[in-house]
Amino acid sequence: MTNSSQARKAGAHAVMIVLSALAIFPVYWMVQTSFRPSNEVFSTLLFPTAPTLDNYRAVMDAMPILRILGNTFVMAAATTLAQVLTGLLAAWALVRWRFPGGRIAHSLIALSWLVPFQVVMIPNYVLATRLGLLDTLAGLVIPNAAAAFAVLVLYNAMRGFPREVVEAARMDGAGSFRTLVEVVVPNLRAPLASISILCFISAWNEYFWPLLLIRKMDNAVVQIGLQFFMTQEGNDWGLLMAAATLASLPILALYLVLQRQVVESFMKSGIR
Repeated sequence: MTNSSQARKAGAHAVMIVLSALAIFPVYWMVQTSFRPSNEVFSTLLFPTAPTLDNYRAVMDAMPILRILGNTFVMAAATTLAQVLTGLLAAWALVRWRFPGGRIAHSLIALSWLVPFQVVMIPNYVLATRLGLLDTLAGLVIPNAAAAFAVLVLYNAMRGFPREVVEAARMDGAGSFRTLVEVVVPNLRAPLASISILCFISAWNEYFWPLLLIRKMDNAVVQIGLQFFMTQEGNDWGLLMAAATLASLPILALYLVLQRQVVESFMKSGIR
């Protein structure tokens, strides 16, 4: 290896180290601020001089944080499952079946991805109210049960699936649904894992729709719970950072447990 190539490699590593530090530092600052007493919240020191768990105790007393985290997990998991299932079935229909208007349907699904949530927010709210879904977890899941992003990614993945395998399954007497479940899905683990991870994180971070729909703290999700510490009189930064740290722990734990699968699924599916 020449000196110039070594220098380029060292430079690339240096840039990555700097970028990693910039990405990690806000998370570190959030965590260490959550251990600061109220009189040290605005200190510029990198470490709290007198670490305390008072902020976490105050968060536990101020709201049912564990229940809120449970609500968020149930909502995110149900939304992810619904989006993956609807995306899988819609993509299979677009790829496998030839019907009039198929390309138009695909184009409309792609265009719906560009429609901002604010456009459909009020109609969804009116419909949820009339269906009795106001202030319920079902009301958070049902309007988000289908995602154009999931349909498009799985559609592209299925288009690359060998037609010979599908035809062989059909000749063996397998129906369309059985072919999808027993032949196609086991070979789409990478894109399915990628979509599941992205949908779960997106649902976990959802803010606007829960803010519009939820009224009671017992039915709230974590993003609404964080807003509890942000008032017109000022933000209680110690409690807010403690609540934000607790809200980040499930996602961090999920990543640590599935780290290898996450990286492999993104690499194999081509999602960046």
